[in-house]
Amino acid sequence: MATKDAALHALIEPVVSSMGFELWGIDYLSQGKHSRLVIYIDHEEGVSVDDCADVSRQVSAVFDVEDPIAGEYRLEVSSPGMDRPLFTLDQFARYAGHQVAVKLRVPFDGRRKFQGLLAGVEGDEVLVRLGDEEYCFPIESIDQARVVPQFKD
Repeated sequence: MATKDAALHALIEPVVSSMGFELWGIDYLSQGKHSRLVIYIDHEEGVSVDDCADVSRQVSAVFDVEDPIAGEYRLEVSSPGMDRPLFTLDQFARYAGHQVAVKLRVPFDGRRKFQGLLAGVEGDEVLVRLGDEEYCFPIESIDQARVVPQFKD
């Protein structure tokens, strides 16, 4: 986890937990005046729009005091949704057996994007199966990963 993300996580996690939610993850996209902080929250009974608004208000209050992000930014609070991003080894392990789309920080075998069956986790590596091939990606090499929703007819 990058230093900025770790600092934001340390500020946000206690707020989200105290409200009865799991902090699924955060995405901080620094783009000058168009910077954006997305906080993903989860709950076993689901997450409503009102839940997101409540968490947003509480996090905003903490950020008003702590001021962890210089300049302008937009704060968004969201459920991870069906195509949920995966941030931690624990999350990858929880979604073993699901289809995932993985984007690497640097190319492997000449490509950065892989989509296949999440076979599990070994140590600090994520196992993704594409047909007969199985790839092991160190968690640090993964830039983004999402569950690919599967719809039944």
